[in-house]
Amino acid sequence: MTENTQQQPAANPELPTQYAPAEVEGKLYERWVERGYFEADANSDKPPYTIVIPPPNVTGSLHLGHAFEHTLIDALTRRKRMQGYETLWQPGMDHAGIATQNVVERELAKEGKSRHDLGREAFVERVWQWKAESGGQISGQMKRLGDGVAWSRERFTMDEGLSQSVQTIFKKLYDDELIYRAERIINWCPRCLTAISDIEVEYQDDDGELVSIRYGEGDASIVVATTRAETMLGDTAVAVHPDDERYRHLVGTEIELPLTGRRIPVVADEHVDPEFGTGAVKVTPAHDPNDFEIGQRHGLPNLAVMDERAVITAHGPFQGLDRLEARSAIVAALRAEGRIVAEKRPYVHSVGHCSRCKTTIEPRLSMQWWVKVGPLAKAAGDAVRDGKVKIHPQEMEKRYFDWVDNLHDWCISRQLWWGHRIPVWYGPNGEIVCVGPDEQPPTGEGWHQDTDVLDTWFSSGLWPFSTLGWPERTDDLAKFYPNSVLVTGYDILFFWVARMMMFGLYAMDGTPPFHTIALHGMVRDQFGKKMSKSFGNAVNPLDWMDEYGSDAVRFTLANGANPGVDVPIGEDWVKASRNFANKIWNATRFALMNGATVEGPLPDPSAMSATDRWILSRLNKTVAEVDAFYDDYQFAKLADALYHFAWDEVFDWYVELSKTTFFAGGEGAKVSGRVLGEVLDVMLRLLHPIVPFVTETLWTTLTGKESVVIADWPEDSGFRDDAAEKEIELVQRVVTEVRRFRSDQGLQPGQKVPARLEMAGTALAPHEAAIRQLLRLQPEGEGFSATASLPVVGATVALDLSGTIDVAAERKRLAKDLAAAEKEKAQANGKLGNEAFLAKAPDNVVEKIRTRLAKADEDIARIQAQLDRLPQA
Repeated sequence: MTENTQQQPAANPELPTQYAPAEVEGKLYERWVERGYFEADANSDKPPYTIVIPPPNVTGSLHLGHAFEHTLIDALTRRKRMQGYETLWQPGMDHAGIATQNVVERELAKEGKSRHDLGREAFVERVWQWKAESGGQISGQMKRLGDGVAWSRERFTMDEGLSQSVQTIFKKLYDDELIYRAERIINWCPRCLTAISDIEVEYQDDDGELVSIRYGEGDASIVVATTRAETMLGDTAVAVHPDDERYRHLVGTEIELPLTGRRIPVVADEHVDPEFGTGAVKVTPAHDPNDFEIGQRHGLPNLAVMDERAVITAHGPFQGLDRLEARSAIVAALRAEGRIVAEKRPYVHSVGHCSRCKTTIEPRLSMQWWVKVGPLAKAAGDAVRDGKVKIHPQEMEKRYFDWVDNLHDWCISRQLWWGHRIPVWYGPNGEIVCVGPDEQPPTGEGWHQDTDVLDTWFSSGLWPFSTLGWPERTDDLAKFYPNSVLVTGYDILFFWVARMMMFGLYAMDGTPPFHTIALHGMVRDQFGKKMSKSFGNAVNPLDWMDEYGSDAVRFTLANGANPGVDVPIGEDWVKASRNFANKIWNATRFALMNGATVEGPLPDPSAMSATDRWILSRLNKTVAEVDAFYDDYQFAKLADALYHFAWDEVFDWYVELSKTTFFAGGEGAKVSGRVLGEVLDVMLRLLHPIVPFVTETLWTTLTGKESVVIADWPEDSGFRDDAAEKEIELVQRVVTEVRRFRSDQGLQPGQKVPARLEMAGTALAPHEAAIRQLLRLQPEGEGFSATASLPVVGATVALDLSGTIDVAAERKRLAKDLAAAEKEKAQANGKLGNEAFLAKAPDNVVEKIRTRLAKADEDIARIQAQLDRLPQA
């Protein structure tokens, strides 16, 4: 094991009888921060280990998804810190443009005002005021969870340094002709009055209508179907597939567009699926992204028929109507003209909604700023293909490639006031000037800055290097870039991760922002259902922390964290983790009261009992196993390994097997006390990254040293004792078999039974006292009568059950159970032997019957064995 070098006074073995998380967690965290354990020094000679926090929104509060992700990151960084790395977990928050602006606008609305009443400058000042007073609640909640972040380095995506980074990379991209301005279709929110990114669009199934409309007359007519009848006012063509014989005669002609008095062309385009619907589609280039592409290919005009609030602007009877009002009015007008061929209501289809205000998104043609992602995305894909960056689990690589290899240009402008304002100025004669951070913007009459701000993902895409001082070549940047690993959810692989990859490779001369991308799943309820307030299953992790302690929440989350897989969680599982923390506490307290110590060297194995050598062998195997799981980001497996080692092997077996040694005293008790101290020392250090609070309290009490946070991470010493492991395995089999028999006979766990143990000359002989202690077996006394005999692994345990159970009643009960099991077997065999039944029954039904048969066979064998072991009545 690795020896810790902290020098502190001798341990104080006094621990309260019960662990009270609320009394220790806050104090411990304050002490860790005050002592600077989580800070990072760029001038250190230690190797670096860097992780950035996925910056939470300044408007946000800690939810289970945050708690889950932060638990994993904290476990990684705590371990690396203990392994001697200069560890930086970079904290910070995202300015969350649209979300924050909405919050402040709602506050203004309560005062009867809008942002326009204040004006841009005053409104932005109001947002900064809100941030200072109410923003960033999540920081305090992160402390509750135990996040070991470098608080002195906390950053905000709108602070001065990061704003300089944003302006620098915008200028660089613009100069390299990778940023441009163009009119394209974007996601538009009529409520927030801004373009929004794909990730800010939430799709849900809505009840709508599918209306089939006849355009044209007679042989020169085509039927098209739409869920958005109001957009027909902006149709500029009908498209069919070039190979569709039904419409070949119409391609190149014009047909009448109902209600408008306009005629529109019929065009042939391979985008159209001739097998879908009528094989003809209406083309509205200004209000549909696919139609826009068709329009570009055929030189069609872009006719916008709605304003930014989704109100109809087209001249005629529908002008001034909201889009939904117009939809109903237009369908009614078409119906009156006999143009409606079919109507389907309700028609359930997927509809995009603004994630902030839930308004239905409107595809809209708009002049926006764009990033030309082609060369950037290629570099991001090549970095993974070439092995510079590894994605974990590897099967997620395909999803990554599917995204970066097919990226469309990225719309980066937002029609908001809160955010990084686009550093472009327009002159009176059409001049366009992009200004860098050290350049003076043009002045004079007619010059003005672009009113839009940048997409929030633009600034968060710079996070791995902007937080380290880029574009300056700082010591922090030299030390901590690239990051060691990015831990994040697979749901933002395409949005945040891809953008960081593109920007990192571009800004940092081809060096990717991290070596590894470790992807996790989403937290769901215990039934695997998405957590949502609307579903009534959303959980505030702070409530669970208050009730069960932060360690319990952390361990539960880590215990469910399989790479790339969703994580179910329920309160019962948190209770079980609380029980585990209590078990660690109680067992360590018992150990300290009975001589467990870390003082002095570990005794030579020749002076140890087989039980001592067994637990040290298992301890070293566990260290190796946990290290391998950490290196493979297998959090669930490492948590499970630690749980079973601590609870099963240390507490339920080693401590129990050693009680007779401790109670006997002498040299054997001293040796076992030192071994138990070693085991607890290493086990608590192994557990610390996941459950930091309880382990800090116990480890400092055990060792008397300053803190487990800065203790050395355990190393596998290489000690193995296969013979001792086999010997203790025999003891475990004897104890387990006899316990099972006692349970089958209805004996209470604490009920003492006279017994004769015949194990002389076997490896079990030295353990007879411990076996008797564990099984509550009394020595055979006068009048002992072996009424049951259990042969187990070469030994025999003879029990005198007279006076402990009613043998006749027990035989009668077992005979009844045996008859029921045999009846179940006969019924299952009858069905499985019926060819007519097998021919008709579904496979899952047949499989259930086979399972019932197998269980019946097991029950019959088990009950018969119990009957055979009972004495004759």
